[in-house]
Amino acid sequence: MTKLGIALIGTGFMGRAHSNAWRQVSRFFETPLEPELRVICGRNPETTREAANKLGWLEHSTDWETVVRRSDIDIVDICTPGDSHLPIALAAADAGKAVFCEKPLANSVAEAEHMRDAVVKAGVVHMLCHNYRRAPAVMLAKQIIDEGRIGRIRHFRGTYLQDWIVDPEAPRVWRLEKAKAGSGALGDIASHSLDLARFLVGEISEVAGLLETFIAERPLPDSSQTGPVDVDDAALALMRFHCGAIGSVEGSRFCPGRKNYNRFEINGSEGSLSFDLERMNELEFYAEEGPRSGFRTILATDPSHPFVQAWWPPGHILGYEHTFTHTVLDLLRAVEGSGPFGPTFEDGVANQRVLDAIERSSDAGTWRSTNIQGPREGAK
Repeated sequence: MTKLGIALIGTGFMGRAHSNAWRQVSRFFETPLEPELRVICGRNPETTREAANKLGWLEHSTDWETVVRRSDIDIVDICTPGDSHLPIALAAADAGKAVFCEKPLANSVAEAEHMRDAVVKAGVVHMLCHNYRRAPAVMLAKQIIDEGRIGRIRHFRGTYLQDWIVDPEAPRVWRLEKAKAGSGALGDIASHSLDLARFLVGEISEVAGLLETFIAERPLPDSSQTGPVDVDDAALALMRFHCGAIGSVEGSRFCPGRKNYNRFEINGSEGSLSFDLERMNELEFYAEEGPRSGFRTILATDPSHPFVQAWWPPGHILGYEHTFTHTVLDLLRAVEGSGPFGPTFEDGVANQRVLDAIERSSDAGTWRSTNIQGPREGAK
C-alpha cells in the first residue's frame, strides 16, 4: 500500500483529535492510501517533542515553513488558531500538498477566498474539518432528507451550547482574542451548526444576527493583570434559506450544565428529524402515519449505517473521536481520487460569508445578505 506523509501543524486539543484519527483510520478501514505520521509542528520545542512521543509522530519540529516543503510530506493538516491558517495553507498549496484545515477556514471572508483561490490554482485536494457531518446519525439524516422522507423542508433549528467560560475568573485564552480566533462563540461553535444547516438543508441567503459579550475583561494567563475580551460570548441568528426554509442558530459558551450540547431539529412537510451530539448514536425520526404517528429513535449503529461496518457490532456505540476518523478517511479517498468529499474550501468561503453576515447584521440591527447566490453545487 502506498504511504502518504502527514504533517500536522498544531499540538493542542485539535492536534490530539487529528492525531488519533490518522493513527486509527487504516487500522479499521480499507484505505486506498496509508497515512504515515511523519512530523508534528508546534511553537514550543519541549511540548512539541512530548506531543510527538505521546501521539505517535516520527518527528517533531518548530519550523512549519520548512516542513511543508519537504518532499516526503503529502498532506498538511492545519490545527492552529485561525490567524495562522492563511499563511500555512498558502505555503502548502504552493508546495503542491493536499491541505486539510480546521474550521472556520479563516478569520475573514477575504482570507478564506484567498485560501480557496490558492488551492484551486495549485490543483491540490483541499478539505475543511467540519467533523460532525460524519457522525453516522447525521449522515443517515442526510440520506433520509435526500430520499424525500420528510418532504419539503420548512424549519432548521441549530443549537450549540457550552459552559466552559461561565466563570468570570476564567483566563483570557486565545479563543477569546479576536486577532487570533476571528470571533468567539460564533466561529468556534455556531459555525458547526451553520455547516450542518448548509449540508442538510442548503444555502443560506440572509440572516439577522445578535452577538453579545457578557464578560468584557478577564485575567491574562500566567499574569496578575487582566485583558479585554473582544469576541462574542454568545451568538444568535435567524436565517432564510434559498430553498424557502427558515431557521435559527444559537451558539453560546455561557450555559451552565451544557458541556457540548450540539443539537439540531429539521421539520419538513411530511416529517421531522432531530439529533443531539451528546447522544450521537441516535437519530430521532418522525414520519406522518396518522393516529399511530410518533417520533422513533433510530440507533445508528447498524452495519448498514454510514461508516459503522468497520467498527463494532450493533449497539456498541461510537464516540466523538470517530467523527474525525471518518473525515480523514474521506480525505484519503479524495487524494486517491476514488470518491466525493467535502466540505471543501469553497464550503469554507460560504460558511465565512454567513458568519460575516451575522456580524454585520448584529452591528447594523437589521437583516443582511450572505452574498451567496442560489443553491450550492458540488460535493456535500
